[in-house]
Amino acid sequence: MKKLWAPWRSKFIHLPKMPGCIFCGNNKPGKKSATRHIVARSKYCFSMLNLYPYNNGHIMVAPYRHVNSLEKLSDLEVADMMSLVNRSIKILRKKLKPHGFNVGMNIGRVAGAGFAGHVHMHIVPRWNGDTNFMPVVCNDKVVPESLDRMCKVLKGA
Repeated sequence: MKKLWAPWRSKFIHLPKMPGCIFCGNNKPGKKSATRHIVARSKYCFSMLNLYPYNNGHIMVAPYRHVNSLEKLSDLEVADMMSLVNRSIKILRKKLKPHGFNVGMNIGRVAGAGFAGHVHMHIVPRWNGDTNFMPVVCNDKVVPESLDRMCKVLKGA
């Protein structure tokens, strides 16, 4: 079996596991944004890089308030969330120049939500050819840029 050498990922293995909700643990404006890969904040929501991205620039947008479904958000929170999704797409287009996007939500554990208790949206930049033989043959996905570097690139927009 061949091994992929990605030493930058080792720090994620050794990070202390955050108890509770990953979104609630990151959503306080006083939190160090860089260490938690916060890309942007708005009045009711914030965006952060996914620690286990499908592609570089995989962003999650979540409300500050801990609710498990979209319909439990106020109209102001929904509008702010969509505005931040739109702003995130603009930043990704400018900085990473993807050919398209997957944008969506998994509401509830059976729908695939990894954190079913806190509703959030995924924005995954896509490029022609970003699906290749690696996941099929090796069950590996190659993500070439570190999260620290990606966060700096996107925050600089």
